[in-house]
Amino acid sequence: MTSPAATATGRAAPPRERTAPGTASSAPRSRRRARQRMSSAERRRLRTGLLFVSPWIVGVLAFVIYPLVYSFVISLTRYSGMQTPTFVGFQNYVAAFTDPLVRTSTGNTLFYAGLAVPVGLVVAVVLALCMNRNVREVAVYRAALYVPSLVPAFALAFIFAVFVNPQFGLVSRLLALTGRQNVDLLQDPTTAKIVIVTMAQLGAGNAALIFLAGLRNIPTTLYEAARVDGAGRWKQLTSITLPLLSPAILFNLITGISGALQVFTEAYVLTNGKGDPDNGTLFYMLYLYKNAFSYASLGYACALAVLLFVAGMILSLLVYVLSRRLVHYDVAAG
Repeated sequence: MTSPAATATGRAAPPRERTAPGTASSAPRSRRRARQRMSSAERRRLRTGLLFVSPWIVGVLAFVIYPLVYSFVISLTRYSGMQTPTFVGFQNYVAAFTDPLVRTSTGNTLFYAGLAVPVGLVVAVVLALCMNRNVREVAVYRAALYVPSLVPAFALAFIFAVFVNPQFGLVSRLLALTGRQNVDLLQDPTTAKIVIVTMAQLGAGNAALIFLAGLRNIPTTLYEAARVDGAGRWKQLTSITLPLLSPAILFNLITGISGALQVFTEAYVLTNGKGDPDNGTLFYMLYLYKNAFSYASLGYACALAVLLFVAGMILSLLVYVLSRRLVHYDVAAG
């Protein structure tokens, strides 16, 4: 019986080749052998790569993953650091949600983050724009603007304590010119937090370097085309510079939030670890520290640490999701 193809063409269809029973899977087997050869080469490359990144992997496992898991385990216990931990379940977490000082420290931390992070981004962008100027001494200016970020926060806190001293501080002398004598900025909860926010801006040099790298990646042809179209500097900033800096802004925003939630050293030094006045500078990390090392309540402190980690992850994820439509990763998208 002829096939439809043979009837249409008037020719007999060639006979189909029959494969021997033992050779039906020879081609798949050869392909599997080729894949096995490739996978062995890939395994060698993987071993080499893991060897090079092993210090980082060991560091993450030893100083990030293990402390996180251990903190969660201890948060389920009553533990002072001396005796054997006693399992209490989620009692520490229940106590944290009903602790008024947790609410106070959380409010202080959110107040600080709400001011320090956006102000820090603006200061860092301004510094990056200054560093990007085409002048002869630009290298000296870049070093001068970046050096303050290298000073440890502990030392900066001592310097600011002298600046705001009500008797001989520089800020007090400037306020005396306006008729206000011996003003102690650290004795008011709001001004004390503003002092710490101001001190945080001295570390904007790190974010400014990231913004500077982003500025150097923006093609100058875009600015030339904008000037030809009659766009001024403000229009170039809002239509070219900031949109194409959005990946760096997102990165600095997330790292800034993470750092703001962990503010500790400044308040500890300026208030001698008390969080005065009226708990106005009792930030979350300072309260966590006091529970761990002043009140010998390590289980409760670990519960606070786990809650801080979860809150930081949620805030970072929320910022990332909300910013997906605003971040441009290439020139064409901008």
